[in-house]
Amino acid sequence: QVQLIESGGGLVQPGGSLRLSCTGSGRTFSRYAMGWFRQAPGKEREFVSVISWSGKDTYYADSVKGRLTISRDKAEDTVSLQMNNLKPEDTAVYYCAADRSMGHMVASNIGMLEYWGQGTQVTVSS
Repeated sequence: QVQLIESGGGLVQPGGSLRLSCTGSGRTFSRYAMGWFRQAPGKEREFVSVISWSGKDTYYADSVKGRLTISRDKAEDTVSLQMNNLKPEDTAVYYCAADRSMGHMVASNIGMLEYWGQGTQVTVSS
């Protein structure tokens, strides 16, 4: 069974930091782009960040540039999202995704992405 399993969510105060991780199992993701989306209550799922299969290319949503950093460990099939200077508007369920096409992620072609994790809650509140 192919799975993406997220971890690292939680409650943090505004200005604080969290690190999310996503580990793949059941197949190798070494040739897959991996990324993060988020969905706040009452809103559509939106693109956050993606990293290419090689790890050389990254993209971020404008709302998170300069505050979030994506990285991957190809040997471990793991992608991480370091989140700094968190804001209340970052509150959402964060989902890990993997697909052969980095472009699909950047374009938020959500229905076309091949693999999804179950999500992890991030709450930014004082």
